[in-house]
Amino acid sequence: MSAVPASSPRTGTASSIAIVGVLFFILGFFTWLNGPLITFVQLAFQVSEISAFLVLMVFYLSYFFLAIPASWILRRTGMKKGLALSLMVMAVGAAAFGQFATWRIFPGALASLFVLGGGMALLQTSVNPYISILGPIETAARRIALMGICNKIAGILAPLLLGSLVLHGVGDLAAEVAKADPATREALLDGFAGGIRGFYMVMFAILLVASVAVLMSPLPEVSAEESNSAPGQGGGAAKQSIFQFPHLWLGVICLFLYVGVEVMAGDAIGTYGHAFGLPLDQTKFFTSFTLFAMLVGYLAGLLLIPRYISQEKYLAVSAVLGVLFTLGAFFTHGYVSVGFVAALGFANAMMWPAIFPLAIRGLGRFTQTGSALLVMGIAGGAIIPQAFALLKHAYPEDFQMVFAALMIPCYLYILYFGTVGHSAGKARGA
Repeated sequence: MSAVPASSPRTGTASSIAIVGVLFFILGFFTWLNGPLITFVQLAFQVSEISAFLVLMVFYLSYFFLAIPASWILRRTGMKKGLALSLMVMAVGAAAFGQFATWRIFPGALASLFVLGGGMALLQTSVNPYISILGPIETAARRIALMGICNKIAGILAPLLLGSLVLHGVGDLAAEVAKADPATREALLDGFAGGIRGFYMVMFAILLVASVAVLMSPLPEVSAEESNSAPGQGGGAAKQSIFQFPHLWLGVICLFLYVGVEVMAGDAIGTYGHAFGLPLDQTKFFTSFTLFAMLVGYLAGLLLIPRYISQEKYLAVSAVLGVLFTLGAFFTHGYVSVGFVAALGFANAMMWPAIFPLAIRGLGRFTQTGSALLVMGIAGGAIIPQAFALLKHAYPEDFQMVFAALMIPCYLYILYFGTVGHSAGKARGA
């Protein structure tokens, strides 16, 4: 990729940020559909809670398997064509999911989510380093926070729209299905499942239009090698291997754990609330509460970073808040406990904006590969929630203990990365 000229006007940077903001909105919309999709899948396909959590596992594992291939594709296509291609892949996945869901073919629906996640892996691998190095790396958290606001506004809207348009009256329908004879039950479930096709076909059309729009946009190319070299590194020439950056590998682990706790707080919150006996017609909207808390967290980060606090110190503070809110959820019950889980959205908000630029700082010519490794870490959203589903099934009376036992060690590691890990292997003062 060629570098953006040093004389590029501020308006050019602003328009680039606006375009990337739209892409982050798209990412957020499809990412945060997964929470209410668990409810949809469990009823439409008549599967267990553990099987329904495969929605998260398949979706997030696609990042693990496809992030490195995505970086190879981007080297061949360049930024703009790669972004357009990612949106086209997402469009195919969205259309396929709508169709397989209507047919109630569970393996096909999961395969479609894998394709959709693959398109998002390609998109994530490009837009995150792009926005990080579009300006000074020290203020990258602010730019990513702006992107996070776009992402989380979409995340708030996604479960509200799916809940209102597709999952309306899902609690009553579940009770009706449970009492119906086999023929009536199948008719009810076919009608319910068919309601999601139109929703995903609209998404298919929007993604195709967005793909063409990005291809025709004035979005510039940015050279990671020239924009993200450590002082005296010379574009990464001084180091010959990605393994010579220990802070990157510690960051990959950190991002893996962060995405796990983010998905637990955002997508698993409905399951968590339902375990208290709260009705499905309420729990289907709980993801939006977490996303609203994240939105507030992004606004706080924009105000505080870097004027009052550095991005690494804010990351450490966020990790401490994560531990405290998790303890609050453990020691309370019902709606209050769910409220603490939703509050984790505030604690989580500025973690990605801080972890990503701290982990890729100074990688130079290895930035794209490092970014792909970090995107692979998104697989934490597959593993940690699935562990919660399995352990919750094994210990149904102790689901709060299971939740806390998974979350607190993750936040403690994030605290380590924010205080010590992000500077591992770096020369003092670099």
